[in-house]
Amino acid sequence: MSFIIKWVLSAVAVLIAAYLLPGVSVESFWAALIVAIVLALMNATLKPLLVVLTIPITVVTLGLFLIVINAIIILLIDALIGGFHVANFWWAIAFSLIVSVLGALFDDVAERV
Repeated sequence: MSFIIKWVLSAVAVLIAAYLLPGVSVESFWAALIVAIVLALMNATLKPLLVVLTIPITVVTLGLFLIVINAIIILLIDALIGGFHVANFWWAIAFSLIVSVLGALFDDVAERV
């Protein structure tokens, strides 16, 4: 049950971020659910590989390059999913930051339920 609650809360975070950012659009709640699950899968599989491959630049930038990796993942999801659109790289960074902050807030809520 906890997985379903976290999944729905992640979809809500995607919808809130899309509402706040004019450069990001999500067509429906179902598209947001798909974005949330694909984002979780990519964060679990692709992100660790990208982090390991970019360790030197991440160290030089004091970890700020991880934000770029998050934006790249968001742009990949944009290319894969039809009801989700991100206008450019900068909107992907903003979307990533908002979803991360909301996800952290919602994780506290999900743990209390």
